[in-house]
Amino acid sequence: MPHRQYHRIRVLIMGETKIFLAAFLAIFLAASLVRWFLNRINIRHLRRFGHEIPDVFQEEIEAATLARMTDYTVESSRLESREHLSADLVTLIILFSGLFPWLVDRCLALNLSFVPSGLALLALLGIISGAPGIPFKLYRTFVIEKKYGFSTITLRLWITDFLKGLLIEALLMAILLGAVLFLIQRAAGTWWLWVWLVFFLFQLLLVWLYPVVIAPLFNKYEPLRDDDLKDSIIGMMAKAGLAVGGVYQMDAGKRSRHTNAYFTGLGKTKRIVLYDTLLASHAQEEILAVLAHEIGHRQRKHILKQLIFLGTASLVILYIAWRLLYWPPLYHAFGVGPVIPYAGLFLLAVIFEPLVFFLKPLGTAVLRKFEREADDFSYELLGSSRPLCNALKRLAKDNLANLHPHPLYVLFNYSHPPLQERIARLQQKEAKKPA
Repeated sequence: MPHRQYHRIRVLIMGETKIFLAAFLAIFLAASLVRWFLNRINIRHLRRFGHEIPDVFQEEIEAATLARMTDYTVESSRLESREHLSADLVTLIILFSGLFPWLVDRCLALNLSFVPSGLALLALLGIISGAPGIPFKLYRTFVIEKKYGFSTITLRLWITDFLKGLLIEALLMAILLGAVLFLIQRAAGTWWLWVWLVFFLFQLLLVWLYPVVIAPLFNKYEPLRDDDLKDSIIGMMAKAGLAVGGVYQMDAGKRSRHTNAYFTGLGKTKRIVLYDTLLASHAQEEILAVLAHEIGHRQRKHILKQLIFLGTASLVILYIAWRLLYWPPLYHAFGVGPVIPYAGLFLLAVIFEPLVFFLKPLGTAVLRKFEREADDFSYELLGSSRPLCNALKRLAKDNLANLHPHPLYVLFNYSHPPLQERIARLQQKEAKKPA
């Protein structure tokens, strides 16, 4: 190649690199700033209105409980904000301190083949990125959650859970990323399509295996002991036209006093799981109302719609990743000379994160619509909204929920409508019900 032509290409790449780097920094810092701003205005909004008991909670919440709700939300939000800022700072250090190209060089120096070398680099980056979050998890569990009477876990059990989770995550990520790197190496022109298929099948496999393989490693599951409640649940499921593999209770109380219930599994592993803390604190009709809401998600095909959306979105993201993975400015911007696809995967993950953040309001708006539809289904199935209203009030009180979230914070972070809004809406439906 003539020297003049080479120089022209080099100047062009340098120009693209500067523009790309400036755009990335602008979007990354904007996402970090907006996330911090949302937490700040949510706390200020709560400080301003947190002493007011909403009309729908007048008979359920007293002033002392409301004060605890406010304090719990403020402390949790401040910790969350600091954790996000810490994670963003670690990311910037990795990218701009020279650490990233140094790690790439060290992995290349090992003279391993493509897949092991890529797994080594991604594992190191995962450890460096994840380690600063451990103190925040410990503080949340053993300071904030203990202070407000939620956490019941011992330090020994926490460490055991952490190590188990780390081992399972490492194993699953090694399998998945190993397959991704293999496909990138073997099918350079179409790997994005094959990786999408692997992701989809991998997710289905995890959903199928989770209730019978992964979840029992952390909690004890046993058939629901309350036969009367079990018969009521099965009867309600039959009324909705659904069959379930089993109804189980989980020993959640040995870790936390938070309450919950959920559907899980696929095919023969499909089951209903109730926290023992929920069984201890809620009346039977409230538990049935919560489960009727969950049935609504299945009957309104919300899970299928989410799978279709996530499948489509992941296909688009993988195609864009394929187009960018071999683009030299992606690597030059962060000090890496040659095009190394497994290094590019980490960079693309970092780049996509702030972009996805700004798209969150679209996703949360759809999810909030799904929640309203599930509330409506519970009302239709039970013939009354009172049990679900009572359950939501109890859940809000028991979990010290924020009763006054800022609308902008809701826009970005709430997959469910605020509890005050949900209860008021259900009460209106009850009031309009024909006598």
